Amino acid sequence: MYNTLISAAQLAALGRADCIVLDCRFQLDNADYGHAAHAAGHIPGAHYLHLDYHLSSSKNGRNGRHPLPDGQRLAVDLGALGVDENTQVVAYDDGAGQYAARAWWLLRWLGHDKVAVLDGGLKAWQEAGLPIDAETPTRRSRRFPIRASLAGSVDADAVLANLDAKAFTVVDARSNERFHGIGETIDPVGGHIPGAVNRFFMNNLDAGQRYKPAEQLRAEWLALLGEDFDPAAIVHQCGSGVTACQNLLAMEIAGFPGSRLYPGSWSEWCSDPARPLER
Repeated sequence: MYNTLISAAQLAALGRADCIVLDCRFQLDNADYGHAAHAAGHIPGAHYLHLDYHLSSSKNGRNGRHPLPDGQRLAVDLGALGVDENTQVVAYDDGAGQYAARAWWLLRWLGHDKVAVLDGGLKAWQEAGLPIDAETPTRRSRRFPIRASLAGSVDADAVLANLDAKAFTVVDARSNERFHGIGETIDPVGGHIPGAVNRFFMNNLDAGQRYKPAEQLRAEWLALLGEDFDPAAIVHQCGSGVTACQNLLAMEIAGFPGSRLYPGSWSEWCSDPARPLER
């Protein structure tokens, strides 16, 4: 079973009978990109999941740019692709792995532990000399059961209360510039949640956009959070609850399971002018 990362060679060796591959490619400035890219060529048998349509729910201006999807609906979507409780799921994209990490987190949120991210994404697959095709993948409908969640989350009210309670530490996955409110171009307000610390999600990767070794990640997270930190007292956020999932995955790889996600993240937080911020 793979439940954090899987290499291209390991994925190629898996039999497709009990493995479903999810293509999660997406671009924030071109919502149609991923679907078109999948149609043009994908890992053989891979099904496409869209960040806005499958991995998020409708936004209303107050719940962030990528609210969590309805769990029952996502379970139906996954079952329609052939995912059941015994299926090994592998997610990939062609960026820094943030969209694949969102799918990874959501499956764990629904209680599915046999899910991994393809380390290095589509680029790693192609660099290994492995094929892509443009064939429509076969669907084999199954029932995907929702089980006890393996991924915790908190809402905006909990984050607001924590400003005084200080029961957990918020880790912001955005760039250092956006964290400090410099050059904000995505959200209408720049800055960060008071008391948050910054860990840019790209810092989890090496120059080839593969995850750093577990030992290196462990040392870097300890340097940020302290030698005696409790992963259960860590809450991750970003702009909209997507790249924060990459930090969650990195902590799992480093041997620090149990941290949580604030799904609404900065885009939800800054939508209410009554919530405080720092720059």
